[in-house]
Amino acid sequence: MTPPKKIIIIGAGVAGLSAGCFAQMNGYDSEIFELHDLPGGLCTAWERKGYTFDGCIHYLFGSGEDQPFNQVWQELGVLENRPFFNHEELLRVTDHHGKSLISFADPDRLQDHMIDLSPADGELIKELCEGVRRFLDFDLSALQQKPKSLMTIWDWQALGQKMTPFVWPLAKWGPYSAAEFGEKFNDPFLRQAVPYMFGWTDIPMMAGLSLLAYMHTENAGFPAGGSLAFAQAIEQRYLALGGKIHYNAQVEKILVQDNRALGVRLYDDREFFADEVISCADGRSTIFEMLDGAYTDRQIKRRYDGHLPILSQLQVSLGVDRALSDEPHWEIHLLDKPLLIGGQSVDAIGIKNYCFDRSLAPAGKSSVVIMLPTDYHYWKRIYGRRLYDTEQLQVADILIDFLETKYPGISDQIEVKDVATPLSYERYTGNYLGSTCGWLLTDKTMSLLIQGMDKTLPGLDHFYLAGQWVEPGGSVPIVAMSGRHVIQLVCAADKRPFVAQKFKGEPEVIY
Repeated sequence: MTPPKKIIIIGAGVAGLSAGCFAQMNGYDSEIFELHDLPGGLCTAWERKGYTFDGCIHYLFGSGEDQPFNQVWQELGVLENRPFFNHEELLRVTDHHGKSLISFADPDRLQDHMIDLSPADGELIKELCEGVRRFLDFDLSALQQKPKSLMTIWDWQALGQKMTPFVWPLAKWGPYSAAEFGEKFNDPFLRQAVPYMFGWTDIPMMAGLSLLAYMHTENAGFPAGGSLAFAQAIEQRYLALGGKIHYNAQVEKILVQDNRALGVRLYDDREFFADEVISCADGRSTIFEMLDGAYTDRQIKRRYDGHLPILSQLQVSLGVDRALSDEPHWEIHLLDKPLLIGGQSVDAIGIKNYCFDRSLAPAGKSSVVIMLPTDYHYWKRIYGRRLYDTEQLQVADILIDFLETKYPGISDQIEVKDVATPLSYERYTGNYLGSTCGWLLTDKTMSLLIQGMDKTLPGLDHFYLAGQWVEPGGSVPIVAMSGRHVIQLVCAADKRPFVAQKFKGEPEVIY
C-alpha cells in the first residue's frame, strides 16, 4: 500500500491550522512547525492575573448558521458548544463634548439616529443606510470558494450570476474609503465621526457596509472565550484528524533541490522532508529569508517595496477592579487636542470593554483594551534599552490619565497593566514590522482581495503560500479559506477530488 504524501506547513496560525485540517481530511500526512508555544498566531489572547486580554477578533464573519463563511467554521470544528455575542451596534464615536454617533447594525435604526444628528444630511444618510441594506444578502464567501486558478467557465458563470445584483453597489462603494465618504457631510460632527464609524478611517466603504449588514443578520458575532480559545478549537480539530504540531520550532530555511521544495531546516539544524511545503508564515521572511529571494519576479518585489499599507499597532491592556458592563463595548473618542503617544500624534482613542464576555475577567471586574496605530521604527530604535520599558509604562500612564477623564476613579482600580508594541507582535509571530493583519484592507488592496493573489512562487515546484500575506485584510475567515485553498491546489495537482468534512458530519466532495 502506498504511504500517504507528506505535507509540511510553516506556522500554526489560523491559515496553517486550516491547511492542516484540510490536508488530513484529504488523506495527506501533515506536520506543522510553529515558532511560538501556542496556536493561533495573531489570533490570540493572553492571561494576566485572572484577566484575559484579547488581541484579535472584533467580530467573526460566519458566526450565523447557513450564512456566508459558516461552512468553513463547521468544517474546522469551532462552532461546537461555542456561543457568540451579537451586538446591536458596532461601536460609538464620541467627541470631547460627549456627542456620539452610534454605528447601529440595523440600517433603519442607524438612519433615524443619524438624521436626528443632522437632518441637513438626510439624503446622504439615506444613501449610506441603503448601502447597508443592499449588502444584507451579499455573499463575500462566494469569492473564496476556490482558488481562481481552479475555477472553470461554469464556476465563473455561477459566480457572475451570484454577484450580478451587487455589481452596482460594489462599483458605487468600492472606490470610497470611510475618510473620503466622511468629507461629504455638511455637519461638522459627522464629518469627524463618520470616518471612524467602522473602526478605521482607511476601510473601504464596501467593507464597512458589509460589516454592518452581517452584524444585522447575526453573522458577525464575537466568539465566547475570545481569540485564543477559538484558535485552540481549530488546533484540537487538527490533532483529532491525526495531524502533528511542533511548537518552539522556528523554520530557518526551506530546503530546495532542482527548483523543488523538499522540506525545512529549523534553527536548531534539524531537517524535515516532505512532498509539499506550505508557508503560512510572514510573507517577506518566507520569500526573502527562508528562500533567499531566489523565487521572485517584479510583481512580488513590488509588493514588498513598502508601498502597500500595513498596520503596526500598540495595544495597552488593563485589568480593572470595576464592572463596566453598562458602558459601550467599543467607543472611539475624538480628541479636542492630539496626544503624543509612542512618538506619534494621536487624535482618536478607541476603548474596547469586554464585559459582555464574563469569561475574560474575574467577577465584577473588566478587561479593557486600547489599540492604536504606531510607528514600528520608533519602538525598534529604543528596543533593548531601559528606555523601551520606560516608554511602555509612560504610554500606559498617558492612556490611564485619559480614561480617568471618562471614568472617574478608574486609575485607582487598575490591577494589571500590559503593553504590547509592534516588537511584541514581531517577536511572537515573525510578522514584518509587527503587522497585525498582513496587508491592511484599503482602497489600495481591495482589488487584490477580489482578484486573488498567487499562492505559488515563480519557478518553485511543490510549494504554496497561504494566509494574510496572500489575502489582503487578513481577516480570520478569509485566511481560514486560504488554508483550504492551498489544499484544493494540492489535490488538483494530484488529480484527486478535494473533500471537506463537517465536524461530526458526512464528507462533502467540493472539487
